[in-house]
Amino acid sequence: MQLVKRSALTLFLAVLSFTAQAHPHSFIRLQTQLVSENDRFVALKMRWTMDEITSADLLYDAGDAKPGSEIWKKLAAEVMANVLGQHYFTEVWHNGQKVKFKNRPTEYGMEREAHQAVLTFVLPLAEPQPLSGQTYTFSTFDPTYYVDMSYANDRDASLPQALSTQCSMSVHTPTPSEETLSFAQSLDKEDAPPEDMDLGKQFAQKVTVQCQ
Repeated sequence: MQLVKRSALTLFLAVLSFTAQAHPHSFIRLQTQLVSENDRFVALKMRWTMDEITSADLLYDAGDAKPGSEIWKKLAAEVMANVLGQHYFTEVWHNGQKVKFKNRPTEYGMEREAHQAVLTFVLPLAEPQPLSGQTYTFSTFDPTYYVDMSYANDRDASLPQALSTQCSMSVHTPTPSEETLSFAQSLDKEDAPPEDMDLGKQFAQKVTVQCQ
């Protein structure tokens, strides 16, 4: 059990590098669906698929464990604890104000998909938010840009069927300046961007939800 704890912490304290390292050295594919109840925005259902190198330690520790087994539960708990320490790596905005989250996900888990580890969880908003006539934006990113967290396809950010006629969703991929690109590319694993530069946010995709 100690091996499980050490590897999960190594992944999300070293590979995800909570110690301000930059340039993407790890990649996570994002898939997010808005969750609604009674015409209110209540949560984001997330699926993070890690690249094979990032996944290696986790899959090694999981071995041949079956989905839902104790080993996967322990790995998921360790990883999720570190994601929570970074406020889910996510920001949601409404009318120029950050929307607050609950301190714990309503559900979470981890599984294997071929040679990749997949973390799934539901990020609950602190309070349900109105949808009718409202616009929200959200982004998921590593502030240090050590990890590239992005949607491979626009359809990876989605609405539930119940909102398909009332709301629309779009993904905007930014185009950082040449200066920013050059700076990011000049950094290796031991380099750190200035904290106030918020490097990762400059590369972060922005999802916009607009409802009638």
